[in-house]
Amino acid sequence: MATIRLTKEIETRLAFLTEKSGRTKSFHIRQAIEEYLDEMEDVYLAEERFRTLKTTIPLDDIISPGSMP
Repeated sequence: MATIRLTKEIETRLAFLTEKSGRTKSFHIRQAIEEYLDEMEDVYLAEERFRTLKTTIPLDDIISPGSMP
């Protein structure tokens, strides 16, 4: 369980969305948090993998001949 304080602007937008969608405020808040968590987990995973990357691949090995001008 968590308690959050919303700005008046966010509260107004959330109320509008709730009215138009027929879904609860809790539903929309959960959806927003889940999407944010998914994105942030991807960011941190990518950063971790980047930090642990021990080798580099030469650009010539990545680009096939004739693909560059």
